[in-house]
Amino acid sequence: MATFTALTTLEGRDAAYALGEAMERLEPTPTGVGVFEMEDGSGLWEVGGYFEGPPDDTALRVLAAAMGAKPFVVSELPETDWVAHVRRELAPVEAGRFFVYGSHDADKVPEGCEPLLIEAAMAFGTGHHGTTLGCLKALDRLANDGFVGKNVADIGCGTAVLAMAAARIWPDRVLASDIDEVAVDVARANVAANGLEGRVVCVEAAGFDHPDLAAAAPFDLIFANILKGPLVALAPDMAEALQPGGYAILSGILNEQADEVIEVYARSGINLVHRDSIVDWTTLTLQKVT
Repeated sequence: MATFTALTTLEGRDAAYALGEAMERLEPTPTGVGVFEMEDGSGLWEVGGYFEGPPDDTALRVLAAAMGAKPFVVSELPETDWVAHVRRELAPVEAGRFFVYGSHDADKVPEGCEPLLIEAAMAFGTGHHGTTLGCLKALDRLANDGFVGKNVADIGCGTAVLAMAAARIWPDRVLASDIDEVAVDVARANVAANGLEGRVVCVEAAGFDHPDLAAAAPFDLIFANILKGPLVALAPDMAEALQPGGYAILSGILNEQADEVIEVYARSGINLVHRDSIVDWTTLTLQKVT
């Protein structure tokens, strides 16, 4: 059966999530709905759904008009074995001491590395993207400089690859959170696949809004690999959750957005230590003033 997508854009996070929720009530029902902030600095949000068969064009037109969104663009996708495709395209990634790989490449894991298994079917956050790769390199740099994380959190964890990387090199428990229930399930599956159950604890939370995160704060290292908008909004909470002298590794930041993020965090007492750009993306390592 052919798969169809229906995509639109609109302004405002709340409006975008409301549209996403409304799409889930359509008939025929979409197999999945996604809501994402556009990464081009426009402030727009993209809302899209996947359908096993043609969606109802009339319902989509009415929904877009009611929510103030642009008309949906409907496309038919070619039939593709996406897991096989990802396995072909995603070679293992090395980031300092860390080696990120799929099970199909288990025979390529070198001796002496810190291996991180991420299955191809769970490809978001595999280390191939400049943001995740930048965070792993920043973590490796901190560890090489002698820093030892004793209380670490990964906010917006996706696959939990960053939380697992920290748990690989330091003995204390790491907390990982994501706003998306499916992402949390994926994170837990990856934690189990890497034998890190009990070492990495995954919770569903928006930002730091969870009892486990509140109880564990303040942290000495916080990862937040999300997007510029949420990072800027998170700055005051980050300052409260980070202990004096603690580090924040931030990414999901386009190169041209980095200066603004640095300025916002400096106003909250969290100052730049190192910045690294990989293609279009910047990763920032910052430290809270003591």
